[in-house]
Amino acid sequence: MLARIFRPAKTAMQSGKARTRFWLLEFAPSSARRPDPLMGWTQSTDMNGQVRMSFDTREEAVAYAQRHGIAFEVLADKEPKRIIKAYADNFAFHRKQPWTH
Repeated sequence: MLARIFRPAKTAMQSGKARTRFWLLEFAPSSARRPDPLMGWTQSTDMNGQVRMSFDTREEAVAYAQRHGIAFEVLADKEPKRIIKAYADNFAFHRKQPWTH
């Protein structure tokens, strides 16, 4: 039973960072999902796959896992690479591709 502690990335469908503030603790799947023979839906016998806990800080999540004896790994927080652009750069002289109609 291995838990992952991480901060979720921003989804492509949102412009803000509302759901990226908290640190999540979720368990890695212990068994593979398999299709149900009757309906074809995927099923799993792993009940820990439904557990997803949120914490304000990484230290709180680590302390919780240590207090309850849960093996865990902390995934590094990835900062997005920002590309600063201005509208005037579209018409700059040093543009790599010439701007034409």
